[in-house]
Amino acid sequence: MPRDYLKSAADPSLEIPHDVTTSVRDIVDTVRQDDDAGVRALTKKFDNVEREQLRVSDAELDAAADALTEAERRTIDNTIENVRAFHEEQFSHVAGFEREFEEGITLGTRLVPVERAGVYVPGGRKPLVAAPAMTVVPAVIAGVEHVVACAPPQADGSIQPAQLYAIDRAGADEIFAIGGAQAIAAMAYGTETVPSVDMVTGPGNVFVIEAKRQVYGHVGIDFLAGPTEVAIIADESADPELVATDLLAQAEHDPRSRAILISTDRHIAEASMAALDEQLPTLRTEEVARASWDENGEVVVVDDLSAATEVANDYAPEHLQVMVDEPRALIDNLHNYGSLFLGHHAPVVFGDKAVGTNHTLPTIEVAKYSGGINVTTYLKVLTHQELTAEGADHIAPWAAKICEMEGTHAHQISAEKRITSEAGRDLARDLELVTGGGVSLSQED
Repeated sequence: MPRDYLKSAADPSLEIPHDVTTSVRDIVDTVRQDDDAGVRALTKKFDNVEREQLRVSDAELDAAADALTEAERRTIDNTIENVRAFHEEQFSHVAGFEREFEEGITLGTRLVPVERAGVYVPGGRKPLVAAPAMTVVPAVIAGVEHVVACAPPQADGSIQPAQLYAIDRAGADEIFAIGGAQAIAAMAYGTETVPSVDMVTGPGNVFVIEAKRQVYGHVGIDFLAGPTEVAIIADESADPELVATDLLAQAEHDPRSRAILISTDRHIAEASMAALDEQLPTLRTEEVARASWDENGEVVVVDDLSAATEVANDYAPEHLQVMVDEPRALIDNLHNYGSLFLGHHAPVVFGDKAVGTNHTLPTIEVAKYSGGINVTTYLKVLTHQELTAEGADHIAPWAAKICEMEGTHAHQISAEKRITSEAGRDLARDLELVTGGGVSLSQED
């Protein structure tokens, strides 16, 4: 398929540097061995903060709310309500089932929430105020009994007020001023004051990502994600100024962020690049956005929208904007993305901050096999089966024959002991079952 790369970049990778892996292993070991004292020492080392109490108090929650204007509180509340409404609707379409597949054989699934979830709310260059809604709210709606949240402390030891207010309003049961890999370790293994959880979710820097990788297995995680990404499919109907603006909106997150333009119109692609160069100097985040665009930005020109969808599926981006004349015409052919934004008036910022869908999404081609955080992230799909004596008699010869083929003798006997009827014995003979000792196939029986 012809592709004209007006701007290209190296392939992204989730490979973690060896020194980060080693550093995180030391952090995790410190937390496991020294509990709260270890967390305090690491907080002093990495954040230059000393807190006697790691858990955020009610007085701190009140102070955070008081530090915000009414407009700021209303804005945060609006995002939380929108996220709650979307995920409640999502949850209403998730269900288990139970059905009698054959007489006496009833099978089903139950959706059971994890009991304790730990969410990490990143600080970084800009504390993300919308982030708590994306991780805490789905857990609450899924029915998680206890939600623990950790966020990095500021220089004065407190969590940034807007972020703390959002964590509280989203529904976290306990909040701790702990950042980085030590927060992940504390939630995974527990300390004197931080309860251990069953699952850890939420985005973060490379140390947080590596910590989630190292604790995975002891606890569940959502997924491993790298820096944010956006890909925009644009045809001749796209406005180059808006295309450039939307590319930069993701580029400003991190120097490693990735912004990609896939266009069916070379003129639109070139005009968008020119507009981006004009807009960069006007940004207060120019330094970060420029580094991201210079190092990781890509522009691809293709022949038609069919080719554009193929390229987009290859990239499997975190965010995929479809800025074309008829965006819904492409939906059925797009299947690798974290979240899809349809039309000229649906920029990523709406999904990231306010509209209600989740912004904790897979990056670096993880969208080829996984979606973002949602209510099912916190649900276990558990199966069950109930068999009557008649149902067991019907299925037992089949199970016993498989066991005979495998050589799992005790399994075979367990199955054979459920063969109780002549019809069951006849089936066993028909399957040429060599009895393992659990049933007699003699004609006298």
